[in-house]
Amino acid sequence: MTTISVVSPCYNEEGNVEELYERVRAVMLRLGRYRYEHIFIDNASQDGTVAVLRRMAAADRNVKVIENTRNFGHIRSPIHGLHQATGEAVIILLSDLQDPPELLEEMILEWERGTAIVIAVKKTSDENPLVFWLRKKYYQMIRHMAEIETYDNFIGFGLYDRKVVEIVKGFDDPYPYFRGMIAEIGLPHKEIVYNQARRKRGRTKNNFYSHYDQIMLGLTSLSKVPLRLATFAGIFCSAASLMAGLYYLVYKLLYWHNFSLGIAPAMIGIFFFGSIQLFFIGMLGEYIGSIHTLVQKRPLALERERINFEYPPGEPLSEKKPADYRGRMELASTVPGRDREGAVVKD
Repeated sequence: MTTISVVSPCYNEEGNVEELYERVRAVMLRLGRYRYEHIFIDNASQDGTVAVLRRMAAADRNVKVIENTRNFGHIRSPIHGLHQATGEAVIILLSDLQDPPELLEEMILEWERGTAIVIAVKKTSDENPLVFWLRKKYYQMIRHMAEIETYDNFIGFGLYDRKVVEIVKGFDDPYPYFRGMIAEIGLPHKEIVYNQARRKRGRTKNNFYSHYDQIMLGLTSLSKVPLRLATFAGIFCSAASLMAGLYYLVYKLLYWHNFSLGIAPAMIGIFFFGSIQLFFIGMLGEYIGSIHTLVQKRPLALERERINFEYPPGEPLSEKKPADYRGRMELASTVPGRDREGAVVKD
């Protein structure tokens, strides 16, 4: 029987993970012909998320849990979870319930027809209209600047065949831009459009810095245009400075006694060219920072503990069965290799 893996990164999602599990399990039950595993990779949540995950894992061995030693960020942690999946197809589904788990059925059916990459694309969104508009403009900017074809309004939610997962592993990037990796692979893909719902529980973990980090990662990963803009800007400013210098020289020679230059144009020129230099030095610094991160070769994440990985994927539970959670957890804790306190995991 074929195995499907679902990977759900989470951070402070105690109000969402159980509903997510139930909705995914319902989809797998409806399909009825797959083994599956649902991997939750927790990024050192500060609320009760881990306790809820432990309870779910005690009741269903198809639920597998990775608890990170600390918060490794929304870039690295999900890819580490992807690397741990064993299924012939792997689905990335976030834990905030803004992306509908019911789309998994359509993705799997498309995969059965031979499509190696099935991505979900946000056509509309219930989030702040201004934020959604800014996101769309960002994707358009990346598409115009990238050297490869990219996918607008794609956040990583999708199904990936095992061969795609193995290619992603081969990138060996310690700070991966996953959306760019999928575009770089270039295999035929299918897009499924959906409306992204507004978050019902919990608070978004994205802030200005995380959005900025994502933007810079996308630019430096997919495009050399900012570097070439610096070259073009240097050429243009040099030509403009030469023309302005010649103009003032001629004007001064013609009107020697009447022309007074003053300090204002000089100050304006200094600030103008200084700001251009700082902008492009900053952009160059982003590229150098990306190189620095790449050569460090740090692991994507470090694990404090993993749960239920000693069990193979199985068929979805047909009903919620009562379980002695505490007894099951005590039994699971006696399995050798279960607790990987401080283990360094390299993919």
